[in-house]
Amino acid sequence: MADIISRDGTWSFDGDTVRIVPGGKAHPVRQGLGELAVPLHAVAGVSFEPDRKGGRLRLRLRTGACPVLRAADGRLKDASDPYQLVVEKDRTGVAEYLVDEIRNALLIEQVPEGPVDRFLLPGPSVPVSGGGGDGTASFDGETVRLTWNWKAEESKTAGGAVTLPLAEVTGVRWMPAIGLENGSLRFDRGGVVPASPAKFDPYSLELWGLSKREYTAVLVAAAVLVRMPAPAEPTAPAVGLEAAPAPGPAPAAPPADDHDVLLRRLRELGELHEAGILTDEEFATAKQAVLKRL
Repeated sequence: MADIISRDGTWSFDGDTVRIVPGGKAHPVRQGLGELAVPLHAVAGVSFEPDRKGGRLRLRLRTGACPVLRAADGRLKDASDPYQLVVEKDRTGVAEYLVDEIRNALLIEQVPEGPVDRFLLPGPSVPVSGGGGDGTASFDGETVRLTWNWKAEESKTAGGAVTLPLAEVTGVRWMPAIGLENGSLRFDRGGVVPASPAKFDPYSLELWGLSKREYTAVLVAAAVLVRMPAPAEPTAPAVGLEAAPAPGPAPAAPPADDHDVLLRRLRELGELHEAGILTDEEFATAKQAVLKRL
């Protein structure tokens, strides 16, 4: 077991799963997600970036594995990214050890870095709510509900709260406020993208970027995205976020103490080394890790 505890949170790795627990003062997005269990086959890589105050751990997931990252589409700030951890200076050695352990496991298990065709993480638990700006979005697993505050346009407040069954949602798009441009959380129905601005669209929140909590709208987007029904038949990609196939069972991993499997991995590592794919150092490290498990 390798783990690191910092003020920003705790990461641990048992050879199969990276467990991530946010710190008490972590960004609202990370707090909203809570503890994450990331299976090794969802990981594409890991790194530690040192700086004068300590450094930062970054876990890179395979494209398509996490519904939150898919909903965010690269727009999360470092502080809100659940797969980053700020490390204090006296914890840098532990961080480097954790990186080595995860990299060795990826090498031994030969986990590919490429994209996946289904979510490998369950996404935010429901019920979930988030947003800010002119209202709040909530989702209970079956219905999206948008409620307005006093700052919303009259065209929204006049109609009252909006309820939208999941079966009617064909796309969900989250965009944070950037600079002077307001953000939004928008829900598409019938494959049609509304032409009106988010401030007037009754199926959209307008986000102004005035607080960190507005970022929690991405949690609602991710929770809806991971539960959207798959299309009945192949269609052209819709505008917005396309529904992904429902998560299925993860491929079974061979038992850690399977003698034949470990011997086969040793042979495979030797072949990779002879082919020049693994350096002498990488081969020695991976070989040692396998021998320990034997």
